Amino acid sequence: MATSIRLSPELGSRLDRLAAKTGRTKAYYLRQIIESGISEMEDYYLAADTLERVRKGQERVYGADSVREDLGLDD
Repeated sequence: MATSIRLSPELGSRLDRLAAKTGRTKAYYLRQIIESGISEMEDYYLAADTLERVRKGQERVYGADSVREDLGLDD
């Protein structure tokens, strides 16, 4: 999938220098950055969404004691 993004001049220059010094393409580094960062962003935003549902009473919350009991960990 082709996508375009607009970078600040400073960030664009940094990316240009990195690509030139290593012989790799800018696209290579952008893919690497996205691949390594998307998991963190998914974790953060999905957790924030869940927290908001908890605060609104739309998500059930379980205490440690009830979870341990349900799983039989205190036997």
